[in-house]
Amino acid sequence: MVEAGILAKIPKSLENVDELTRQDFAQLLLVLSSLANTHYSLDSADFIPFMVNVLESDSDLRTKNTCLGTLHNLSGSLDSAGALITNGLVPVVLSLSCEKEMSDNALATLGNLVVTAAGRKDMESSPLVPEALIEVLTWEGKPRSQESAAYVLMILAHQSGESRDKMAKSGIVPVLLEVALLGSPLAQKRALKMLQWFRDERRAGMGPHSGPQTTRSWTLGSPVVGGQMGTEEGKRLMKKMVTESLNKNMEIITRRANAAADSGKRMAFVSSSSKSLPF
Repeated sequence: MVEAGILAKIPKSLENVDELTRQDFAQLLLVLSSLANTHYSLDSADFIPFMVNVLESDSDLRTKNTCLGTLHNLSGSLDSAGALITNGLVPVVLSLSCEKEMSDNALATLGNLVVTAAGRKDMESSPLVPEALIEVLTWEGKPRSQESAAYVLMILAHQSGESRDKMAKSGIVPVLLEVALLGSPLAQKRALKMLQWFRDERRAGMGPHSGPQTTRSWTLGSPVVGGQMGTEEGKRLMKKMVTESLNKNMEIITRRANAAADSGKRMAFVSSSSKSLPF
């Protein structure tokens, strides 16, 4: 079928293409996209415009999810992934990753694209990142989406200090703490890895005298300036207290989560029936 030129017959515009026909084309492309990970060359440039138009249209969820499944298959091939990025698929897929009905395939696709330099650059420059991905981490009943979002964030955090800074300012640490305790085993593993990075980076940024003090004595009435604590000094001390408390809580929860993970590994060893999850 491919050699006969069927891909060239895929419409690039949705004008005068009804929903049933869109679904038929989407199913056909899903089947053909399995060739992307074989030695057979599949020229995705012929049908990427069709999928972009479907994903940006009012097509039904079934048709859109079928197209996302095709994109996921294609994104597993380096050559096809490059074509997807070049044709502007990253912003489109990012926007769909925020919708629970389509998030699984969308985030799995982003997980394949984020390992490429171009895909990572597109995600780092998106106004949806990292806030939208952090929001996915809070979803209940969507373990696959949670795992994929954690993976994308982990790759972005590992590659860029600027990305880590944006994540920290967006409130990722408390969310990661929750995932480390309540998420799926794979999501927990990824959350713990990122927590360790944020903890280590925070420690590295501390001055020699900015850590927790073992001998601190404060009285309610001092220090005072005109009967009230100096505003700037008060803010500084409060910020220091919050930072120290956060660091302590991060360490405690990380230890607990690691202990739970170690316990799970021992149980798996005893039963010898479990299979380790990919990172």
